Amino acid sequence: MIDYRKAAHVPVWTLATRDVQVPAVIGDGPMTAERLAELRGVLAALADHPIATLEAHPMPDKLDRSRGIPLDAASPLAQHLSQLLTESAKTSATAAKATASGEILCRVVVPAKVAEDFGQGLIRWMEPKGATGGQFYGTLVESATGRIAANAKLVPVSGAAAAGTVGGAGATAGAAAAGGTLLTVAAPLVLMAVAVGVSAHADRKRQQAITHITDLLEQLQADKLDDEHSALNGCRPAIDKATAILLDQGRLGVSLGLDSAVHTIDTALSKADIRLARWRSALDKLPEGEPVEVSTLTESFPGVDEAGGTFRTHLELASLAIALKRRVNVLQAVERAQSEPDNPFESFTRALKDDEQRLNERESGLAGVLLRLSALELARPNSKRPVFTNGEVDRLLRAAYQIRRLGDGVALNGRPTDVAIEIARDRDGSVVVFPALPAQV
Repeated sequence: MIDYRKAAHVPVWTLATRDVQVPAVIGDGPMTAERLAELRGVLAALADHPIATLEAHPMPDKLDRSRGIPLDAASPLAQHLSQLLTESAKTSATAAKATASGEILCRVVVPAKVAEDFGQGLIRWMEPKGATGGQFYGTLVESATGRIAANAKLVPVSGAAAAGTVGGAGATAGAAAAGGTLLTVAAPLVLMAVAVGVSAHADRKRQQAITHITDLLEQLQADKLDDEHSALNGCRPAIDKATAILLDQGRLGVSLGLDSAVHTIDTALSKADIRLARWRSALDKLPEGEPVEVSTLTESFPGVDEAGGTFRTHLELASLAIALKRRVNVLQAVERAQSEPDNPFESFTRALKDDEQRLNERESGLAGVLLRLSALELARPNSKRPVFTNGEVDRLLRAAYQIRRLGDGVALNGRPTDVAIEIARDRDGSVVVFPALPAQV
């Protein structure tokens, strides 16, 4: 976590993906994080093309790099970032001081207006049922209090641009005068930062799903479900290799096995669609507004009244397939963007948005089933005996608790938010890109 006391002033760049015309709203003096967040929204509303910001913070003493995707110094993202920092240091004393050690934690923030194109599963500020305030924090918080630290002053870096061009989607164009405000035109930097951040976010979801599935299968010992899990998990090496090659500016080939991985993922998604349709049908058949017996529910939702169970494993398998598909979608979107070097960001967002729509519909469908289940009232089991045993009472209470909890953490919609992507840069120029998260000021 960042200790803001290490730096009184933090340089911030305004990054455009094209030459744009906007009023001079940034200025040259220091500003607060809250002020910068407001100005980002203004720039996004006024500009015709995406405008992001990049901050360069001191490297935290402790940083869990295992959460991110590492890229070496020769990768396009690392090179574009290095060029931006090097050229900025020549014209800005604040940038030179902040980047002198070579070790920094960069924070790229994409406005909500633009980030909304990346699919609500990744960039919506979700407010889960039962959450207190819907708090989401990335790395940029005070380690002692957990609150966002805003005492550092952000200093705009004017006139600094990533000089030269590194092969890839959209050559870096330098600085563009935009109605009095000097913006850095850095389409490849923004594109690659978003691509890796989104991919890291999807892989984080995959890791969480794998952990849940493993725990559930240890309880179930179900061979068929274990096979589904193994098939999906077996897709990871091909996706990881394809990610590394594409983000290092290579070309994807058949030998990687990505085609077979995509087939496996699509098969799993097809199974998820079939199960989702069955679950919806089963819920539709329940008498509206009447209590439901646990035995009736378990016929269509086996194990729904337990901490584990087949139903919950099916849910996690669907989540795993969606997470893997999102990583593939990012790869395909980046490849398409790189094939159109004169139109990188628009091509990327268009391709990703089209693919994400179907995944969002699946996730909304699964969330709807969970919310409907959690709202059900359980009926007392039919019995000829006038009283229930302690075991029957305990089971009913446990079932009610487990089913009610299905709705925790579920949200069908959320409001758009700025997206923050944090990039740790080492002295040798290599970087680690962390999962994209909703941005806080």
